[in-house]
Amino acid sequence: MTHAPHLLDLPHHDGSAVHVPPGTPALGDAVPVRVRVPRASGVERVWVRSVRDGEPRLSEAVPDGGTDAEQWFTGEVVVHNPVTPYRFLLDGPGGYRWLDGRGVHDRDVSDDGDFRLTTHAPAPSWLGDGLVYQIFPDRFARSGAADGRPTPDWAVPAAWDDEPAGTGVLAGTQYYGGDLDGVVEHLDHLAALGVGTVYLTPVFPGRSNHRYDASTFAEVDPLLGGDEAYARLSEAVHARGMRLMGDITTNHTGEGHEWFAAALADPASPEHGMYVWADPASDNTDVATTASGEGYASWLGFGSLPKLDWAAPETWHRMVTGPDAPIGRYLRPPFALDGWRVDVANMTGRWGSEDRTHAVSRELRAAVERERPDGALIAEHFHDAGADLRAGGWHANMNYTGFTRPAWSWLATEGSPAGAHGLPVAGTRRPGGAMVDAMREFDAAVPWSVTAAQWNMLGSHDTPRLRTAVGSDELTEVAATLLFTYPGTPVVFAGDEVGATGDNGEHARTTMAWDQGARGGGPRWDAGTLERYRRLSAVRRGSDALRQGGLRWAVVEDDAVVFLRESPTERVLVVLARAPWAGAVLPGRLLVPGGEPERLYGEVGLAVGPDGLTISGDGPAVGVFRLF
Repeated sequence: MTHAPHLLDLPHHDGSAVHVPPGTPALGDAVPVRVRVPRASGVERVWVRSVRDGEPRLSEAVPDGGTDAEQWFTGEVVVHNPVTPYRFLLDGPGGYRWLDGRGVHDRDVSDDGDFRLTTHAPAPSWLGDGLVYQIFPDRFARSGAADGRPTPDWAVPAAWDDEPAGTGVLAGTQYYGGDLDGVVEHLDHLAALGVGTVYLTPVFPGRSNHRYDASTFAEVDPLLGGDEAYARLSEAVHARGMRLMGDITTNHTGEGHEWFAAALADPASPEHGMYVWADPASDNTDVATTASGEGYASWLGFGSLPKLDWAAPETWHRMVTGPDAPIGRYLRPPFALDGWRVDVANMTGRWGSEDRTHAVSRELRAAVERERPDGALIAEHFHDAGADLRAGGWHANMNYTGFTRPAWSWLATEGSPAGAHGLPVAGTRRPGGAMVDAMREFDAAVPWSVTAAQWNMLGSHDTPRLRTAVGSDELTEVAATLLFTYPGTPVVFAGDEVGATGDNGEHARTTMAWDQGARGGGPRWDAGTLERYRRLSAVRRGSDALRQGGLRWAVVEDDAVVFLRESPTERVLVVLARAPWAGAVLPGRLLVPGGEPERLYGEVGLAVGPDGLTISGDGPAVGVFRLF
């Protein structure tokens, strides 16, 4: 049994309302920032180190209340730059230490892990009210109208219960015929799950089942029901109080896109200037070649996906600023989208020495907000998105590096493809400390307002399925509990909530077994997993701390992690164990005097005694408790 976990004896700060006043500061504002200093830490004085125009400034924080167990200090950070970094200098026995977003250090540290205040407005609050539910339209549901549509010439028809292809040409051409009216018919399922936002992958025509190779942005694919069906879906989603987000590619179009066809037909055309052209003899593997021998940049060497040139005014006009530009058009009635998820956001506007990504992201946000002041703009960035997320464009990112991959590394079975997704090596099952270190490192790279809005996922249409990665119902529950209790917005890929399986992104794009669901379960519909997702979603919706609170790690062991989510009005304790472990005793001061923990979810034992809060060493197991 671990007593008096040292993590709770360390000073702590995060950007939540317990430590920083809510709201977006303006340039010139002096923002009070509070730090919690347990008396056991030995800290005697505290300074705030902020950076203005690249030069550090130190100002001493003053004592600001406390208890027998801990002292609060408050300092000020002047918001002189749009993103202003700061950290705390702690002085006490043994010499000075630094507190930044990665923790407490008894050595000098770089500025990379600093806390950050930003003048850039956060994501709209509605984004975090409920979970985001990702739908791959071809695989979600077929309405009765789908049977009357001819199979397109690029497609290979599949029966609804056929297994998706995981590799080869068939992975992109296998056609199940799901459509938008099919989504409308199953909105009851989403409502019962606590969905706040419905996010669909692209709905524009293309020559693949994923539709990331758009042939036009001027209409919705008739195979999905066309513009009318998209409008019906929007009306039905909004009537239920949900939001609807679209998916668009700003990095490339399909080679069959009307713009690219015009570019190939006439080198003097405005459309020709919209694409990145390159030396066909180049050694760059991302350069493809037209039938006439002209070289052009493509996404990762796939010639079917020619890259747009954001140095061209015509690209801006066609994509963003023109009256029929898709970024604004689909946010207006009758579609009335509430925002966009932007595909391959990290590559948009980047080619060689040219880098317009931050300018593009800021203009995209401005275009969204012109149509919908509370609209959302989410990036897809599989890697280190820190610099891009500080630029004032994207509200948040699909958080693969800061959540998905660390969670997989702790919970996936040894050698699982999920454990090393995207890498040419086998997955490695790592201890809890490695997961937490990775999460803290990536969280520290962005302002708290971004961390609080990040799209956290346990899988998507581009990854293996969670159930395949972790291999058991018990670890699926541990992962889902982490998803619904960690700072940010939980995102569920349709099918994960009923135990869908899949070895890679393409193989994971399975259909929903609605017939089995109607019968209460089956091999492709795990009713127990669905009930757990529904309960966890309800717990999150009912907790201010889980939706908006800060994060304080309490225990980090190889097989278990424990953390606190804290808002000004609530404290929630989360216990996650992937295997049996020693258990722990937390300080009794975490409870109000005479209080008792309220179990919100899970079976982990928690007892109140003279030594404090004793957590049992059960595992795999979870527990979520309201402490006040």
